[in-house]
Amino acid sequence: MGVVVESEAWEPSSSAFVFIFISCFLSLFLYPHFSRNDSSSSSLDHGSSSPSLARFRSKFLFIYSLASVMEGLWSVFGEFELAYYGVSREEMILSLCAGCAGALILGSFIGLLSDLIGHKRLCVFFCVLHLFVGVWKRITIHPSVWVASICLSIATSVYSFSFETWMVLDHEKRGFREDTLNDTFWLMTFFESVSLIGSQVLANYIIGGDLDKSIVSFSTAIKVLAVVAMFVICKGCEENSQDMSFREYRMCFRTYIFGDKRILLLVCAQSCLHFSTAVFWILWAPTLVADGRELNLGLVLPCLLGARILGSTIYPWLVSGPSSFRAEDCVQYAFIVMGLVLFIIAYDYQEIEFLVSLFCLFHACDGLLAPFLARLRTMYVPNQLRGGMISLSLVPANAAVLFVLLQGGYHRNIGNAAILMLAALGLFSAAGCMYLLRRSGKQPHQSWHKL
Repeated sequence: MGVVVESEAWEPSSSAFVFIFISCFLSLFLYPHFSRNDSSSSSLDHGSSSPSLARFRSKFLFIYSLASVMEGLWSVFGEFELAYYGVSREEMILSLCAGCAGALILGSFIGLLSDLIGHKRLCVFFCVLHLFVGVWKRITIHPSVWVASICLSIATSVYSFSFETWMVLDHEKRGFREDTLNDTFWLMTFFESVSLIGSQVLANYIIGGDLDKSIVSFSTAIKVLAVVAMFVICKGCEENSQDMSFREYRMCFRTYIFGDKRILLLVCAQSCLHFSTAVFWILWAPTLVADGRELNLGLVLPCLLGARILGSTIYPWLVSGPSSFRAEDCVQYAFIVMGLVLFIIAYDYQEIEFLVSLFCLFHACDGLLAPFLARLRTMYVPNQLRGGMISLSLVPANAAVLFVLLQGGYHRNIGNAAILMLAALGLFSAAGCMYLLRRSGKQPHQSWHKL
């Protein structure tokens, strides 16, 4: 008589979610109290004392949250859809390569174009891409995953620079104080992570028993979100297009971006971070189940995003809390910690609890880095060239991801451990860039506006 061994899928303990929630609450609740006692003003006080700034920030965060939900829905629902249509592993990898190639070829020019024609138009274009994919999937019986992958990869590229740059330019045009951007930067990361968790909840709700109805409901949800986002963007939002020709913009970009080693160091650091985070999202699930372990990935993901939320709430403490730190120092240390995390994961097998803890630490540093890097871009990069600078950092990152997908995923010439090691070396290189940037001093980019 055989013995039946029942296996139970591993999932994070409920105490982990409680700990993350309480930590985020205490960080948000206690920060204004300590900041009022130790400094004359805080970033949160600026937002509450200016009704116009509060309205501006609330409207932008609402738009940004809708965009984040759309981005999260595709990432969660995409795997279900590929399995539904019976797409093979090789076809999945090729579709990812097609999307990465599309972002590499077109995304490089979209950032430069957005600085000239205005980022509001690019934000609308982001919604149009999502609306197009939602309609196209609805009217075609067996939609090509290549077309969807290319469109969504371009939309992700637009998402990475247009919303932030549009907000910064509009913030400057309205005459708000520059230091109030600090609060908006970490709130963007906070609401983005919360929206990604919300998109997972919405996707799980949409996926029901009837698979055909789930596909239809998902397309409908995407179309509704895209239309609502376009309506809010177009209604009452100002446009910030450039008053210079392409030739003038090219000369300025060559002088103030390629001609400044400080900005090139920041570009290199951002590119390394883009590559490392992309590698992490590709390999985190295969790493957890590498030895056949069963676990509930649907509960691990909110835990990681919760750690990212917690990391974003630490940012105001470091910037204007009881003791402030230099941005370059914080970014450098965060890069080192993230590199060590990937190095440990790539070096040897780890227990599932320890792996998830390392993943949470990685995402906490990522949540801390996002507002810090946005602040560094404000310090060093002219706002009128901000979109082009961010898209420039995406070029080597997308090229490296495309190489990894082809050699590691399709041809299987590189193992997952070697890919994680490359990502770790990239993060250590980014830390080195921050060290050189700190030694070079602050870039007085305000002089560019006087030309």
